[in-house]
Formats: sequence, structure tokens, C-alpha cells
Amino acid sequence: MNKIKISAVAYTNTKPFIYGINHSEVINQIDLSLDIPSDCAAKLIDGTVDVGLIPVAAIPHVPNANIISDYCIGSVGAVNSVFIFSSVPAHEIKTLRLDSHSRTSNNLARVLLKFHFKQEVAYTTDANAVTDAIVLIGDRTFGKKDDYAFAYDMGEEWMNFTGLPFVYAAWVANKVIPEEFINEFNAALKIGLAARKDLLKTLPLNPVFDLDDYLMHKLDFELTAQKREALSLFLSYIEQL
Repeated sequence: MNKIKISAVAYTNTKPFIYGINHSEVINQIDLSLDIPSDCAAKLIDGTVDVGLIPVAAIPHVPNANIISDYCIGSVGAVNSVFIFSSVPAHEIKTLRLDSHSRTSNNLARVLLKFHFKQEVAYTTDANAVTDAIVLIGDRTFGKKDDYAFAYDMGEEWMNFTGLPFVYAAWVANKVIPEEFINEFNAALKIGLAARKDLLKTLPLNPVFDLDDYLMHKLDFELTAQKREALSLFLSYIEQL
């Protein structure tokens, strides 16, 4: 059988999944690349890979998209790694610099600013632009909250707005994947999630960020019915932007 090509995110939030994959027979059935979220999506969209852990806002752009896993990158409230950092309160934000790494976080910021905070905002992708606020995600946010006057955790703000959890990334395929492999893949991801305490022992200590709290409590990896509801609602809001 040809190996299944998979792209996953290289951030800390994915390490439990990678741990499980590396400690199961699935690793022998795949070609795995680790990328930033936007590259995961691009590879899945253009067919370079068969499966990707992609930002959910990219799902409508994937040919024949289908979510194949019971697991995701999600949160029930605050996630502590997906932020709008701002020099002014949210209801005063007029300009915002987007993050080149993730389509989902950028769209979530736009949804929250328009529908939750009721702001009309000018957006830029210019890395040198001076703006009221920025979107920043992933490991690059660790320990950064105190650097800004205001830090809006987008998982928390989404829950304040909708009462629902949020899905940042899901395992999506662009073709039919054999059911046997999907079952083995889900089992591998489950192994990794069960081994988070062991995984934490292998990670470097971060003096400005609580990795234990992040991996054990802030992130929520089950793709529940409520998360699927939140995903549908989020995609419907994107269409209204």
C-alpha cells in the first residue's frame, strides 16, 4: 500500500498527537511532515498531502474535504495561545495586523470584532504596519500577554459570544481514506493524549508559560457534537464577513 501523506502542525499543541503517531504502527504507514498551519492547509488544498491537521477556516477550500478523526485542536473557553493583543480596549480597535500562520485565527478575530465587539476594523498583513492590535497564535504567544496593554484570548471570547467551545484545527482528508487506517490513526492519537504526562517530562521547561496547564487543561482534543456545532456556526459567520 502506498504511504498516506500527512501534514501536521509543528506547534506544542500538536505534540500529543505526534507522540501517539510515533509510538504506534501508524508511523510505518505514513509520510509525515510538520508545518505551520497555513502550509498544512496549502498542502492539502493542492493535493501534496492526503490528510492535514488544518485550520478549520480552510476546510471549505479543500477538494472533497472530510473530517476523518474523533480528535482536534480545540478549547472549551480560554486556550492561552490564540490572541488578539492590543494597545487599546477591544471596543476601540480600528486597525489590526493579521497573523500569516493561520487562516482560522485571522477569521476568528474578524468574526469577534465584527459580531461580538461590534467594531469596523481595517486589516493588514503588512508585518511592518503599526496597528492598534495584532493577531498572534501558537508557541509565539507563550509569555507574551504582559507585553501588551490588552490580551483577548479568542477561545474565551468565542465562548463569551456563543456559549460554545471552539475548534481551531481538525484532521481533514481530501480523498477517501481506508476505514481500517482511520481506526488505527484515531487509536494512535488516543495513545498520545493518554501519554501527555510522559510527554511533558520530555519538553523543556518554560519559565514564562505553564505547559502542564496548557496541554492538560487549556487544550481540549475531543471533537464533540458541541464542537461540530461551533464549527458550523463559525463557518457561517465567515460567510457573512
